[in-house]
This record gives sequence, C-alpha cells and structure tokens, in this order.
Amino acid sequence: MTNPPDWQHDLYLDLRGLACPLPVLKTRKALGGLARGKRLMVEATDPLAALDIPNHVRESGDRLIAAETSEDTYRCLIERL
Repeated sequence: MTNPPDWQHDLYLDLRGLACPLPVLKTRKALGGLARGKRLMVEATDPLAALDIPNHVRESGDRLIAAETSEDTYRCLIERL
C-alpha cells in the first residue's frame, strides 16, 4: 500500500475556469519564479491541463509529485528542481 501524497505547498494557483493554453502558461510562469525545492499546487478545470501541465513539468526538468482528478478539477503538486 502506498502513502497518500503530502499536498503541502509554498504557492497555490487557482486556474479553474481558464481555458487552454492559459493553465500551462501560468504554471510555467509561476514555476519560473519559485526557488529550487519549493512546491507549487495547481488546480484547473480545463481538461487539457491534465495533459499539458505534466508534459511541461517533464520537459522543464521539474518534478510532478502528485496529480489527481476529482469531478471536473485537475489538481497537481510540482516541485521546482
């Protein structure tokens, strides 16, 4: 059995209601302003955010710690590396 993720974060982005490409663009900008080791939590309702944000995190070299979708909201936790 795995432990549930630790959702503690240093910065929170509420991107619910924004359409593609805004969620990934705002996530990228926020990550650029974070110090290494800090965590960003993002919530978005655009269905493409669940694809775009993890892809950006992988390409940027940061780390996706956790991600989940409940009802119509995608939520993820990213660590700046």
